[in-house]
Amino acid sequence: MSSLMLLDTASLYYRAFYGMPDTVTAPDGTPVNAVRGLLDTIGRLVRDRRPARLVACMDVDWRPAFRVAAIPSYKAHRAEPDGTEQTPPGLAAQIPLVSEVLNESGVAMAGYAGFEADDIIGTLAARAAEPVDVVTGDRDLFQVIDDARQVRVLYTVRGLGKLEVIEEAAVAARYGIPGRAYADFAVLRGDPSDGLPGVPGVGEKTAATLIRTFGGIGGIISALDAGHGGFPGGTRKKLAAARGYLDVAPPVVRVATDIPLPPVGGALPAHPPDPARLADLGAKWGLGSSLTRFLAAITAG
Repeated sequence: MSSLMLLDTASLYYRAFYGMPDTVTAPDGTPVNAVRGLLDTIGRLVRDRRPARLVACMDVDWRPAFRVAAIPSYKAHRAEPDGTEQTPPGLAAQIPLVSEVLNESGVAMAGYAGFEADDIIGTLAARAAEPVDVVTGDRDLFQVIDDARQVRVLYTVRGLGKLEVIEEAAVAARYGIPGRAYADFAVLRGDPSDGLPGVPGVGEKTAATLIRTFGGIGGIISALDAGHGGFPGGTRKKLAAARGYLDVAPPVVRVATDIPLPPVGGALPAHPPDPARLADLGAKWGLGSSLTRFLAAITAG
């Protein structure tokens, strides 16, 4: 059955940037390690997995206002004074080129004002009528996994040579929670890398116990309000103290699944829209064999 592959593009180009030496440069000396590494990554994924459709999902807004309004600390530690995201200079110079090369190659890209790539992925996965592979190194996207709809994550943390295929059973085995309960588990546990505080004093094990006992944040709040028992020792007080956080955090942690994106095709191109222009771009930036292999993979039919 044909499949849809959704790329968490920023996750992949960050991995490429840190995984390839910065001595990989264009003729003018500009680093192109992230671009070449990303092209190699996508090319290998397409060769190995042969998706019928491929969409590179982009961060139009890395720190959406609706999330910051709910939890002001959301990604605050990663923000520059002007509100842009802290990015290594060698990578910042390459990000526009990533979009240009993908566009000139005929690869579908999708983004939407006010939302992150995770939200694009959540929306396209929810729309899909075919199996979906989400390629990411970000465990936040474990929440989109859905065995019934054949949505899974290809987790890149150990590298493309050791991709972990994450389905509901893997989430359950890893965290001790039902496979589709990851978002509520993440609300409770928090995530310092995103500036999400979680419930103070509640770690992964306690969060998993709470999820198994009450089903999710809604069940926990209902039990708190009704005065029900069943809470692990000492956690009722911690949860009650964090009630304001529990009320606002779920929409911050959960990816959007209903962005009004226009239809996104994603069929792999038979050839680049303008081969000569792409060749010039490759020569200018010294993309060399990475671009050649990438094009061979995505146009293989």
